[in-house]
Amino acid sequence: MTDIIIIGGGIAGVSAAATLSHHASVTLLEAEPQLGYHASGRSAAMFLADYGNAVVKELNYASRDHHQKANGGVLSKRGTMLIGRPSERDDFANEFAAFGMAEISMKEARAHVPILHPENAAFAAYREDAFDLDADRLLQNYTAEARRNGANIVTGSPVRKITKSGEKWDVLAGDSTYAAPVLVNAAGAWVDEIAKLAQIHPLGFQPYRRSIARLPAPGGHDVSTWPFIDGVHERWYAKPDAGHWIVSPSEEHAVDPHDAWADDMVLAEGLERYSEMVTEPVTRLQTSWAGLRTFAPDRALVIGRDASDPSFYWLAGQGGYGFQTAPAASQLIADLVLGRTSELQAETVRALSPIRFST
Repeated sequence: MTDIIIIGGGIAGVSAAATLSHHASVTLLEAEPQLGYHASGRSAAMFLADYGNAVVKELNYASRDHHQKANGGVLSKRGTMLIGRPSERDDFANEFAAFGMAEISMKEARAHVPILHPENAAFAAYREDAFDLDADRLLQNYTAEARRNGANIVTGSPVRKITKSGEKWDVLAGDSTYAAPVLVNAAGAWVDEIAKLAQIHPLGFQPYRRSIARLPAPGGHDVSTWPFIDGVHERWYAKPDAGHWIVSPSEEHAVDPHDAWADDMVLAEGLERYSEMVTEPVTRLQTSWAGLRTFAPDRALVIGRDASDPSFYWLAGQGGYGFQTAPAASQLIADLVLGRTSELQAETVRALSPIRFST
């Protein structure tokens, strides 16, 4: 028997296991043969503290110091740029203000990204303090921390059955049964499915597919210093990727939980929107993939005790914010499980609690 069972081996579950393992015995169960297989392994992770709603932003700011300093840090400077078409002036202005950007001239924009189209790319705004986030390094850092502290990490073990007897959860995963008084549901797109197995009322999480294509560096340019580029209304985004160039249609297509793959038609439409804004044509796709971004109904993360059973905890609904919020989110779930007061504002803790869906 262990103190805490965590279901889900993405960044949410692994960071929670690492943080809790300093104070309790932890068993983490992951269905796939490797950690971070689904959304966490397919993220084009960035860190911009002002990305997300008010609750997400507080988690971002609370996570920033860890991202910058822990284990040498996982951030590297990238910068971010918003590009608008001639017809998008008002929406462009609203968006760059919301992201804390400063408008720059198109001459300045092309100094950053020389392939911007001279007519279709009409407006630009820039913010310097946006960073690449080394998602794999963060996941590996947390995994190593959890294992150093004795956490039992079990992969290739899909959860088949969950029962509650007295004060103890019994979880059948793979061919083995694990028992603990506390269960943390960090199963990503499958969190509602896990809740149903545990006879806990699902909260209405919705996974959305997002596709990505990796292209050769446009026109043979050195893209290493180019910023992350976003279109107005998130109609597409692009960023450097290890000497290559990735482009996403930024779609949100509601799907059931599954091992996601890119939709060819959606990808083609997104690449067309991107192509209109640049001078270098898309001539070849190196590879493509897709991931699921899972949101609660109100698009804020869900962290805390279930309303019906205080031994069942949710750590879910990370959407596109899982990596950037992981340090603060894992600390909060640890504080709640261990009965400690969080350093986050009380109103933020309430806003993240699953209790909000029962009132």
